Amino acid sequence: MLHPSGGSPRAWRNASLVATAAALLALTTACGQEKGDQSPNGQNVGNEAPAKSDGYGAGDGYGEDSGAADKGAGAKARSAGQLAVWDSKKLGEVVTDSAGFTLYRFDKDTAQPPKSNCDAACLKAWPVVAADGAKAAPGVDESLLGEVTAADGSKQLTIDGWPMYRYAKDTEPGDAKGQGVGGIWHAAAPDGKKAAPAAAGTAPVDPAGLSTRKDPKLGEIVVDKNGMTVYRFTKDSAWPMKSACTGACLDKWPVVEPVAKNDTRGILKKGFTVFDRPDGKQQQTIDCWPMYTFAGDKKPGDTNGQGVGGTWFAASPEGKPVGASQ
Repeated sequence: MLHPSGGSPRAWRNASLVATAAALLALTTACGQEKGDQSPNGQNVGNEAPAKSDGYGAGDGYGEDSGAADKGAGAKARSAGQLAVWDSKKLGEVVTDSAGFTLYRFDKDTAQPPKSNCDAACLKAWPVVAADGAKAAPGVDESLLGEVTAADGSKQLTIDGWPMYRYAKDTEPGDAKGQGVGGIWHAAAPDGKKAAPAAAGTAPVDPAGLSTRKDPKLGEIVVDKNGMTVYRFTKDSAWPMKSACTGACLDKWPVVEPVAKNDTRGILKKGFTVFDRPDGKQQQTIDCWPMYTFAGDKKPGDTNGQGVGGTWFAASPEGKPVGASQ
């Protein structure tokens, strides 16, 4: 039997269903546009307020997109290796793994006793940092490192009891996209505390043995662990390594004592050797040039030794005398 339109009843019913579905799809799409664009997994990425989070992050509750665990730091537990410190202007001192990826702590965890409360689904976005092979950041007590068993059974690194994680959305060294996610994920400081910028005028909590600072007049110069300016003497030589500052000179220009290579930040490592002086002292060098401080500098930031006698100059990160005529 044919329908009055000329088609069979079955064909007519199929056409009606298709038309109805198209109308519903158009209506649904229009509502979605009114409330904000929707991502493929149903998360809101427009102006609509996100669904209430369970505390792990946003959208799906684990940090925007748990599927991103295959990117960036990756989902598998990887050792941090030699921990390092990233001095962030916004966050303060942040601990990173040996590849420069930010490490995080989770407010729902506990440190006393150490316990990870990031479940298997959570770990897709916040992969654990493996405890095996991790070494403390320069200037941090090695005894602060420990381990705890994570939800996936792996041995997870702890710092002062706090379990450490990476964030799957961090795709480049120096990224800190996990900071503040859900209000309970925070970049970790080298001692396991929440990273926080230092108060104005204060020195870093755990300064490196040698690092650099931006002087308003001299530019980037080397400072010791106390923030005191490091100097070079133009009468010294690097090849062969020799110091022309001896006897009473050393009272005014104390030598910089040896510093481990991994206890530095921003310093040239070429020629970063220890000079065994004829007087029995050991002196740190940069690019084989002996390094000194100045007794006339009384506080961090002082550069009273700059240009003294036309032969003493603040040292650059490459060991060059800043401001000296070349």
